[in-house]
Amino acid sequence: MLSDPRSHGLWELTAPAAPAAQQLVGNHTVDVAVVGGGFTGSSAALHLAEAGKQVAVIEAVEVGFGGAGRNVGLVNAGMWVMPEVLLKTLRSPYGDRLLDLLGTAPKLVFDIVRRHDIACEAMPVGTLHCAAGDAGLNEIKAREAQWQARGADVEILDASRAAALLGTRRYKGALLDRRAGTIQPLAYVRGLARAAQKAGARIFTDSPVQSIERKGDRWQLRTAGGMIEADWVILSMDAYGTGPGDRARQEQVPLPYFNIATRPLSPDMRTRILPEGQGAWDTQLVMTSFRMDQAGRLIYGSIGALRGTGLDVHRAWARRSLKKAFPGIGDVEFEAEWYGTIGMTSDNLPRFHKYAPQMIGFSGYNGRGIAPGTTFGRVLASYVTGEISDTELPLPVAPIEQASYRLMKHMFYELGSQAVHVLEHRI
Repeated sequence: MLSDPRSHGLWELTAPAAPAAQQLVGNHTVDVAVVGGGFTGSSAALHLAEAGKQVAVIEAVEVGFGGAGRNVGLVNAGMWVMPEVLLKTLRSPYGDRLLDLLGTAPKLVFDIVRRHDIACEAMPVGTLHCAAGDAGLNEIKAREAQWQARGADVEILDASRAAALLGTRRYKGALLDRRAGTIQPLAYVRGLARAAQKAGARIFTDSPVQSIERKGDRWQLRTAGGMIEADWVILSMDAYGTGPGDRARQEQVPLPYFNIATRPLSPDMRTRILPEGQGAWDTQLVMTSFRMDQAGRLIYGSIGALRGTGLDVHRAWARRSLKKAFPGIGDVEFEAEWYGTIGMTSDNLPRFHKYAPQMIGFSGYNGRGIAPGTTFGRVLASYVTGEISDTELPLPVAPIEQASYRLMKHMFYELGSQAVHVLEHRI
C-alpha cells in the first residue's frame, strides 16, 4: 500500500481486492461514526449495521492499512499474559469475564468467516506454542494447567509429537491450542468490511479525520472533503492512530515485528513442515513465529524492523534460522517481506476508554489483534445499542496514561533485536 512493498508484503499480493469505497465528500448523518477500518472498526460496523444502526467507517488510508494487514495471521485465544497473571492484574469481575470472552474469540472469527463466506484461507486447526529450552517447557506447562483449569482444549505435546507437527526438532515440546488457528489477515479484514457494507454500513477511505468536535448532543467529524455527524463515536485505530484520535497510541510502546515469506516450498517440504497447518511461535524473548499459507509459502517472523541496518541483519538471520530449524529446506528464495508495529501497554493487557460522552474504544492489543479485535468490535456495538451496560463490560474504564520513555523503548527493541539476530544461529 502507498507503493511500499514492505508494509503489507505477501498479504497484499494474495488478498482479494479491497471493498469498493470512496473518499468522504459532503455532509452525512449517522447513528455511529467508526474511526479506523481494522478488525475492531470493521467488526463494530458489521454488528451495528446488523442491529439496524446507521454506521459510517472513516479510514485514513485503506481498510486493513494498520496492524490488521501486517500481522502474522495467528488467530489466538486469550492474551499472551498467563491467565493467573491476568486475574491478579484485573480486579473482579473483569479478569474472569475477559478470559471467558477472549477464550472463545477465535470461534467468533471463524463463525463470521463461515457465515459471510469470507475467502481468507481460514484454518481453524489450532496453534503451537513452542518451548525453547527447559524454561520454555516450564512456561507452556504452566499455561496448560491454567487454561485447562478453565476448561480450555489445550494440550502439551512432548518433543517427539511436537517435532512431527512442526517439522523441526528445535523445541522441547509445544502447547497445542485447538481453539485457535490461522487466516490471511488482510483478506479477512477486507471480507469483514465487505460484510459490514452488505449489512448497510458505509465505508469512506483515504479520509483522515482532521477534527472531532461536540456540537450539542452530537459529534461532528471533519475530513478534508466532508463531515460526519453522529450520536456515537468509536475510536478503533490502536497503534496506528493519527490526528485527533491518536490519544490511545500514546499509552503504548511500539514494538516492531517483521515477516519474510519464502516462495512456495516443494511438495516434500510441505509435507514435513507444519503438515496439519497449525501456526507456531516460541517462548524466546526475541520470539520466532512461523506458519504456512495456502500456496505452501513458509512465513517466518520475529521482532525487528526491515529498515536501515535491520534489513540485511534480519534477512540474513532468517536464512540461517530456517536452515537450522529445517535442515532439508536448502537455499530458499524469499518472495515477500514486510513489517509493522505492535502496541504494548504497561501491563500487556488491553484498555477500554471512554474518551468523552458517547465516544468509546478499546486499545492495546499487545500482539493479539485478530480475535480480540473482532470480539471487542462486537462488544462496542452491543454497548452502543444498549444490549450491555457499564456493569457488563469485559474491562473497567481506564484513564489514558502516557507510556514512559516510549520512543526510547521502541529504539531499544529495534536495535536489541538486531543485536540478537546478528549472533543467533551462527554456530
